[in-house]
Amino acid sequence: MAREADVTLEDIATELYALPPKEFTAARDARAKQLADAARAKRVRALRKPLLAAWVVNLFAREQAAALRGALELASELREAQDDLDARALSALGRQRRALVGALAQQASELASARGEKITPATTDAVEQTLNAAMFRADAALAVASGRLIRPLDAAGEDSAEVSDAVAGDLDVASAAVPAPTRPDELAARRARKAAEDELRSAERALKKAEQDRDALERKAKSVAEKSERLSARIEELEQELERTRQELKGREQESDEVDALRGDARERLHEAQQDVSTAQKAIDRL
Repeated sequence: MAREADVTLEDIATELYALPPKEFTAARDARAKQLADAARAKRVRALRKPLLAAWVVNLFAREQAAALRGALELASELREAQDDLDARALSALGRQRRALVGALAQQASELASARGEKITPATTDAVEQTLNAAMFRADAALAVASGRLIRPLDAAGEDSAEVSDAVAGDLDVASAAVPAPTRPDELAARRARKAAEDELRSAERALKKAEQDRDALERKAKSVAEKSERLSARIEELEQELERTRQELKGREQESDEVDALRGDARERLHEAQQDVSTAQKAIDRL
């Protein structure tokens, strides 16, 4: 186990920023209490909880380091080569870069969702903006690769000081996960481009399929909702009709009781009349 003196603030930050956001604060405070050096403990307690989009990028940098490294190295090579490209090639390059960044951001969001975090479209957009910044600027690429982002980055409007402030601990090439890129030969560059294009096409196919599935489910959800509304309305009608029938039945039962009472009276009067007739008949017979 490494001695406390050998563990840097960046090492501790890397451990903490690997945790789910809801666990960060308690883990940070507990880690600070473990440190004998008061000054170092104070610096650990000062570490800020990462915003969700920043944590998603940190997760992607840790879990998909190879994919991120390849994308950032390719971006560095493209930045070096773009001065030699014409407008048409630059336009095509821009489209491919945007598609690649979008695919990476979607993968990062899906990875975070699989960890139980609720990722909104706004969070995915912030992740995409951060990765886009890394495509255009070397310092942003180092910040993304560090896995210690505190907040998402913006491709425009941030200088190196602001980028460094978005990372926990110091930011330099030695502490970054991406090595200083070397210019590849033409064959290696073509292979890297082809691999990126293949990944882009695969991501586009997956995106199209996901959009089709979403549209189909939305249509089904709409149909189910409409049927549910119709059934609810029908249930309400039937309940009202049932209540009316109950009231009518109650009235008929009361009427039946009244008729039964009248029938009883009528039978008694009939019996009395029959007796009167019999008595009168007997009286006549005796005359």
